[in-house]
Amino acid sequence: MIERRHEPRTLVDVELLIWGVDARGESFLREVRARDVSLRGALLSGVDTEVRPGDLIGILYAGKSARFRVVWIRYDGTGDKMQAAVHRVKADPCPWLDLLASEGASWSAAATLAEI
Repeated sequence: MIERRHEPRTLVDVELLIWGVDARGESFLREVRARDVSLRGALLSGVDTEVRPGDLIGILYAGKSARFRVVWIRYDGTGDKMQAAVHRVKADPCPWLDLLASEGASWSAAATLAEI
């Protein structure tokens, strides 16, 4: 399999809030977990609302928020909740930048500043 990631991911297990409009057009606000994060995205687990690839959602972590686009979804092992890969809207700052720095992520400061 070809690796398409442009940056390293940091393994975490943190709680965050997501919000947006689901596939039925209804607003939602849910607590989910992030399993890994990077400067540009994250893998969310425990998603129990119907989102689709291409949907725009908001994420709040540690008092900081940003918009993310859903890249793909899949059902988890139990089949009642989903995992979702999300990619940050470039104009928004990374809400977990401090977490990445504290975990010793190996991306350059110049790349970080270019993203913000």
